Amino acid sequence: MRLLITGGCGFIGSNFIRYLLGHNKDIKIVNLDKLTYAGNPENLRDIEHDPRYRFIKGDICDRSQVREAVEGCDAVINFAAESHVDRSIARADAFVRTGVIGVQVLLDISRKAGVPRFIQISTDEVYGSIREGVFTEESPLNPSSPYSASKAAGDLLALSYHKTFGMPVIITRSSNNYGPFQYPEKLIPLFITNCFEGKTLPLYGDGANVREWIHVLDNCRAIELVLEKGVPGEVYNISSGKELSNSEIARAIVRTIEVPESFITPVTDRPGHDFRYAMDCAKITGLGFSPLIDFKTGLEETVQWYSDHPQWWKPLKR
Repeated sequence: MRLLITGGCGFIGSNFIRYLLGHNKDIKIVNLDKLTYAGNPENLRDIEHDPRYRFIKGDICDRSQVREAVEGCDAVINFAAESHVDRSIARADAFVRTGVIGVQVLLDISRKAGVPRFIQISTDEVYGSIREGVFTEESPLNPSSPYSASKAAGDLLALSYHKTFGMPVIITRSSNNYGPFQYPEKLIPLFITNCFEGKTLPLYGDGANVREWIHVLDNCRAIELVLEKGVPGEVYNISSGKELSNSEIARAIVRTIEVPESFITPVTDRPGHDFRYAMDCAKITGLGFSPLIDFKTGLEETVQWYSDHPQWWKPLKR
């Protein structure tokens, strides 16, 4: 199988590429990545000379580059995205360009090339906030930030190509991911590396906002399962069911690293900050998925990874 993975130098994309190459000998991967600030070639330095892997520096909004990358591929998996909510609030145009225009270009060229499988990687944030209960794949989309709005628009475009053209599109929506190679502006790696640097942990508001957390490798396993068994035209929620407030995350990190809780410092809340995300994952469970990494173990391993790799994250924070 020959796969085109877009945004493969980012956090989830790079983990997915390494995961696939690590246990599948009969696979070839083309990685198309623009190398924006969060697209880091160092994420895949260990496999860059693997004969099954090819890197193309390119933009999913560039039709000629996408056409070259798509040629001969059996599936397209689109991880490419601007992904930090705070950055989308400061400047939304890049999010709309990548999350909407880029998705449309990928869909259009993949359709014309007859690609047998197109996986759009999305997020639980497209559903908005829910105080009680859980979102299903049929829940209405109600995004709160420019980031989640751009992702929702990309999802709807992808589904429209299935309905209009019969294109074999599948969407995955995962909960918050954590693990190695995550850019240190996100909550868990920011708090971990701040602890190592003796800096405070800036906790939005009262820290009561709740998220579901899944280790990135569990998400990779789920995406692979959708690639193999997913039904075109369907959406699959992916999470571990592990709900934690941001303050619980912060306290777990300071306990693991053994620094005082006084490191945790409340700051002004983010505009439009969703209170809680929670999803029903019966559909992906029906394909045979269950998460393997419990949060305590995953967090300890993630802390250890950042402790062992200061040469990776320190230049990014500078």
